[in-house]
Amino acid sequence: MSQLTEIPKVGEKAPSYSATNQNGLVLEVQSSWLVLYFYPKDDTPGCTVEAKDFSEYSQQFNDLGAKILGISPDSEQSHSKFIDKHNLSIQLLSDPEHQICETYGVWQLKKFMGKEYMGVVRSTFLISPDGNLAHVWSNVRTKGHAEKVLKKLQELLAD
Repeated sequence: MSQLTEIPKVGEKAPSYSATNQNGLVLEVQSSWLVLYFYPKDDTPGCTVEAKDFSEYSQQFNDLGAKILGISPDSEQSHSKFIDKHNLSIQLLSDPEHQICETYGVWQLKKFMGKEYMGVVRSTFLISPDGNLAHVWSNVRTKGHAEKVLKKLQELLAD
């Protein structure tokens, strides 16, 4: 088992990454506000709620100069089907080897129905244009989360 990394903290430089999106295009860290959210699996109830909520608010994030990227271990094909099925307006990155998940410290030991396994702990990172972490949410509850992230971005831009 690989060495687990701690979740980076606010004020630290965001770890760099490179991954492919649902269309197979390689995306890297950009110099704009970025909402980077990690989720366990495409088309599961909580992950669908979260993706639909971020899609619903995507124009407001865009108006504030922020991009939204979701990351899970699912394949590009799975992401593409998920986006089409739910008419999502966000980009999803594929991390099948969970390298990005490990870099961000969200690949952790989880328990479900008495069984332990490694998986993604739902987490969101708000990254400023200078590449620093502006806010971190760990063990996210999906309902209302996208709105909380939007409000935090609005607060930070107002300061």
